[in-house]
Amino acid sequence: MIAVVDYGIGNLRSAEKALLKVGGDARLVANPQDILGAQGVVLPGVGAFGGCALALEASGLRDAVLKVIEAGTPFLGICVGYQLLYENSEEDSGIEGLGILSGSVKKLAGEVKLPQMQWNQLRRVPGRESAMLDDIAALPWAYFVHSYAPDPVPHLDNVVAVCDYGEEVAAAIEKDNVWATQFHPEKSGEFGLAVLARFVERCQA
Repeated sequence: MIAVVDYGIGNLRSAEKALLKVGGDARLVANPQDILGAQGVVLPGVGAFGGCALALEASGLRDAVLKVIEAGTPFLGICVGYQLLYENSEEDSGIEGLGILSGSVKKLAGEVKLPQMQWNQLRRVPGRESAMLDDIAALPWAYFVHSYAPDPVPHLDNVVAVCDYGEEVAAAIEKDNVWATQFHPEKSGEFGLAVLARFVERCQA
């Protein structure tokens, strides 16, 4: 079973449906024990960093999410669910993230319209293997909706794909059992479904 963490934010069911479409036994889960017993965990997120962080805490699921990551369970963070892996965000100062990755989430720089709400072309980080992306497509397009993103510079060892939007944006990371994407795979067509299928295969293995 793949647990889609149900912590009271919007747009959770679209991730669940996309995982079901590619063969995953995905379920919205609001019970910590069900998260701890899952073969994979997905943390989506929409809206503001602070709102999602506080909702995760209020739901009582934050500790369960940390425990499954520490236990090595396959984990996928999507959009703000990706940003929550960091320590904090300048979007909502004083509110802590999960701290799985060190560093902060920052507002996108440059003379660009915010939010980035569009398809954008990913660029792989040269020489870096990626279980998430290898052999899917050389230059895939993915759908983004965000105004903030992790600063890629301190975490370059974890970044496997970037895109350009006013600056270089860290679009996807991999660290041990943790995968995360700033783009929405559930809204990114065949490419996004291929990413989710890779995650399902990893959970099943």
